[in-house]
Amino acid sequence: MSIVEYNKALKIGEKSYKYCISKGKYPYLPVLEDMLSKEKSASQVKLGLVEIPIELIAGTYTSGRTTAFSSDFMPLLEPDTEFAAKWSELCDSMEEEGQINPIVAYEYMNRFYVVEGNKRVSVSKYMGAVSLEGMVTRIIPQENDSKDNRVYYEFLDFYDKTKINYILMNKEGSYEKLYHHIHPQDDGPITEDEALEIKSVYSIFKKAYYDKGGEKLNSTIGEVLLAYIEIFGFEDVKKKSSVDIKKDVNRLWSEFVMLSDDKPFSVITDPTDESQKKSITRILTAVGQPMKVAFVHYKSPENSGWSYAHEIGKMHVQKVFGDRVQVESFATYDSSDYQLLENLISDGYKVIFTTTPVLNSISLRCAVSHPEVIILNCSLNIAYRHVRTYYLRIYEAKFIIGAIAGTMTEENRIGYIADYPIFGMPASVNAFALGVKLVNPRARVYLDWSTMKDHDPFERFCRHDVDIISNRDLTASTEQSREYGLYAQYGDTRFNIAMPLWNWGVLYETLIRSILNGAWKNDENANGIHALNYYWGMSSEAIDILFTDEINAGTRQLINILKKEISSGDFSPFSGKLFDQEGKLRNAADHIMTPEEIINMDWFVDNISGSIPDINELDEGCHELLSHLGIKRD
Repeated sequence: MSIVEYNKALKIGEKSYKYCISKGKYPYLPVLEDMLSKEKSASQVKLGLVEIPIELIAGTYTSGRTTAFSSDFMPLLEPDTEFAAKWSELCDSMEEEGQINPIVAYEYMNRFYVVEGNKRVSVSKYMGAVSLEGMVTRIIPQENDSKDNRVYYEFLDFYDKTKINYILMNKEGSYEKLYHHIHPQDDGPITEDEALEIKSVYSIFKKAYYDKGGEKLNSTIGEVLLAYIEIFGFEDVKKKSSVDIKKDVNRLWSEFVMLSDDKPFSVITDPTDESQKKSITRILTAVGQPMKVAFVHYKSPENSGWSYAHEIGKMHVQKVFGDRVQVESFATYDSSDYQLLENLISDGYKVIFTTTPVLNSISLRCAVSHPEVIILNCSLNIAYRHVRTYYLRIYEAKFIIGAIAGTMTEENRIGYIADYPIFGMPASVNAFALGVKLVNPRARVYLDWSTMKDHDPFERFCRHDVDIISNRDLTASTEQSREYGLYAQYGDTRFNIAMPLWNWGVLYETLIRSILNGAWKNDENANGIHALNYYWGMSSEAIDILFTDEINAGTRQLINILKKEISSGDFSPFSGKLFDQEGKLRNAADHIMTPEEIINMDWFVDNISGSIPDINELDEGCHELLSHLGIKRD
């Protein structure tokens, strides 16, 4: 009987071998000794008896039996060999009694390499086992700046708290995010119940995902599961049945496909001709009842400058469209307030703008459940198929304001107060600093953060004799402070100079007009299956500059020239040679950075003094936003 099984396994091994050869891949098992000979390891840790996920057993420690197995551990030696006889006997034994003795293995970069027990692994894989027990020693590589290394060190911290080794991630910050979904109470170890809950969820989700064809996608199962949990929340997910999870996977399939794409979203940098085309059918059917449009803020406009700016955009929409639309705004202080969106849909709202990244998860969850409703979320660096996102290229205005600051500083020391270390913020800071350098290469920009705990940026500015300061762009409707935009601080004299104008109304007007005209689908048809991110700037008039009479005629002329060149697309702040703070070349002389490169900046140019703070240095009130868009999420 067992030799029959061996022959079946041999055929699988031969097929795998031929496939690897045809693709130019190594057809045998990887050897850990060969890998380690090229790298220095930092240390070894004995983990003891560990349940090893069989799909993570990647190879052998030494080259002794390498060619006896294909790359997937199936046998390659002929049936009349001693090896085949022992494999067959082991197959009979394990079928009757299961695994008796643990294997011995090394773990390196969350993959396992067998020291003793290669045939046990081979038989177990053939029999469809999920895991094997093994005595494991972990080999920890030295820290370096590679992405894989950084993710692995995040895994080590995750493993210390969870003892979970079966979930793979390939993006920085993912392990920490998953940990806090499982165990939101504190930073301690997870409980036994939590360990059982996540294992159950993982097993059910994995089956549903693979049944749909997930093995063919590039994403790790861990990244996809994390995306699923972020949409529905772990508390709800762990209560779902296998039938419910399977339905969710089917509904979210286009999101998962996009998640595996190297370029998951298409950036639309200006209003397109397609989005302005009119559909006679749509206009005729729209006559009568006004289209109901909702703006959902996180925090009220009275308490948040960000919400207040979007509220002004809503007022613009009301003025432009009159009776054609019914516009209302709503505020929540709960980022998981999914019921609010459900209630709006029940009340007949057909278009919903959620005006902050904090609300992106409930936006997607609601959009998947209600494909007949158009939901857009104001965020960067987030790719959803069901929810289009939008943002403004504020860095264009920051570049011009930096040039203004460079002309007006007397001390050649300029302060910049940023709020949240999120994607998009480094682009604004860098553009400002490049504007300064354009007119004043001797000046330095001192970067500080308003959201750091027990910290006053102005104390640092005072020590460095800073005389020009760029502070927050937006103030709440009830605030009277003059510490916003760009202002001068000459001794006891303070006066405002300039500030960026976020003209959300232009964007909202164009998008709503596209929906009313029936042209909403045109942008989607033109960009394929990618998510769509509207990322507009001066060319669309969604960004502008306000400045005071303190600016002289020559600087005004410079402002007008820069606005014209940026608006026409003839000049980008991020073109030509750019060096970071360590002197590393970040952009070549003949290259203009793409929108994706600008959005994903996590470095600062060489005339900036300052850095990105860690999350534990920041006020707890901003942790919610950082969990979605933070550059450093750990």
